[in-house]
Amino acid sequence: MCERLSVSSRFESGRNSSPTTHTALIAVGGNSLIRPGEQGGVSQTAEHLRRTASAIVDLLRCGLRLVITHGNGPQVGAALLRSEIASARAYPQALDLCDASTQGEIGYEIEQAIENELSRSGLATPVASIITQTVVRADDPAFQNPTKPIGMFYTAEEAQQRMATLGWNMVHDVKHGFRRVVASPDPVEIVEIETLRRLVATGTLVIAAGGGGIPVVRTEEGLHGVEAVIDKDLASSLLATLLGVEMLLITTDVEHVYTDYGTLMQKPIQRATVGDLEELRQHGQFPAGNMGPKIEAVIRFLRSGGERAAITDCEHLHAALLGLAGTQIIAGGVAEREEQTKAARRP
Repeated sequence: MCERLSVSSRFESGRNSSPTTHTALIAVGGNSLIRPGEQGGVSQTAEHLRRTASAIVDLLRCGLRLVITHGNGPQVGAALLRSEIASARAYPQALDLCDASTQGEIGYEIEQAIENELSRSGLATPVASIITQTVVRADDPAFQNPTKPIGMFYTAEEAQQRMATLGWNMVHDVKHGFRRVVASPDPVEIVEIETLRRLVATGTLVIAAGGGGIPVVRTEEGLHGVEAVIDKDLASSLLATLLGVEMLLITTDVEHVYTDYGTLMQKPIQRATVGDLEELRQHGQFPAGNMGPKIEAVIRFLRSGGERAAITDCEHLHAALLGLAGTQIIAGGVAEREEQTKAARRP
């Protein structure tokens, strides 16, 4: 399959990219660490990461340069829970510090899994996990309308006490109780971007922007952490654009993006343009709490000059990069896709 990669590395986009080394950014979904119904113990996480690392090393073997990002939602929730339970005996950790600690924790686990797989494969690619800060705007409207749930559930009395003493925003879930919500502002800048560029240029496999990065704002005094959660896929799209990578791959728990997902009418999307996705979104597809952020991330990347994107599960990662699996997306509108389809069918 690696021989086909040199052909497919043109990303089937109609562009004249050279057959030299290409770079792809892979946004690893949460199911690569914890599957639904699991508690995320060390042994479970290690097994999932071993399979993910094997797929990543397969791509390295084909001559690609890779940048890896990852989620950290369940791990941040666990860190906040540990902080609250131990608050009588140890200092509590703010959300940005939990972002930082889990970014380091998961980066270490991914780095070690990849290095072990590289060793088994006889490859000598250097790997580095970089703690990454992501700048958001202090006046982002999301801070006035926090919607991202984090942490544990509370009773009404516990929620009222935390709102009064800690200034938390809480929402009520009929089945489980009250839960804290925080802002999810738009990422606008990666603080460590120049370091990341230099590492990628040397052929280092870089793990960065875990969980969307640690959210920070710029003030007169410098950088300052804020209690927020940055969408991992939107931050991955920004990082891919700033690094100038050719392809963005987003992994999730299904092989394709679907229309009418979860219904008897659902259909997989094999290939699409940005125009296709925007049209489908206007008709109510890709809800915000589901596939919406991934679709927006892909649109931003391709609108900013990216060549190709794909959304799939980890099991089809290699095939998706070859254009043989997942939902394949290129820039352009509906008419452009139709013309490309006709051209591909001509003898």
